[in-house]
Amino acid sequence: MADQINSLEELGEAAGTVAAAPVLEAPREPVRDELGRSYATGKRKDAVARVWIKPGSGKVTVNGKEMSKYFARPVLQMILRQPFTVAGVEDQFDVFATVKGGGLSGQAGAVKHGVSKALQLYDPSLRGALKAAGFLTRDSRVVERKKFGKRKARRSFQFSKR
Repeated sequence: MADQINSLEELGEAAGTVAAAPVLEAPREPVRDELGRSYATGKRKDAVARVWIKPGSGKVTVNGKEMSKYFARPVLQMILRQPFTVAGVEDQFDVFATVKGGGLSGQAGAVKHGVSKALQLYDPSLRGALKAAGFLTRDSRVVERKKFGKRKARRSFQFSKR
């Protein structure tokens, strides 16, 4: 240790010599396969969705069925359309999704998450709008496990005085 640092000024000078230029982050590149599709995996509760998107007329297929047949409730269909409306690309992409596990609500959330991730991979300029809406974040809330000595996760058995 020939050159020892004794003051804050010397420390600043030493740090200035080590740090070269600020690292600039390269712009994101679109990620597409040879067929022009983007793929992403979405998750919600116990449901896992594999989602492919490609340019098209807005047709959504889930497990080989139309979206209106698979997700009969309008609320679930609205959940699926949210990423497209936020990004402003309604009826511009076809979606093919396979989803397993969980119930219909969790599956709709998983497909929404997968569509959002696939959209930002297909067109990185949409990332800001999707991230601001919170669609790229996996909703980590899951069912709490049942504990021993309890009737459910937190519910106790009814107390009996006699």
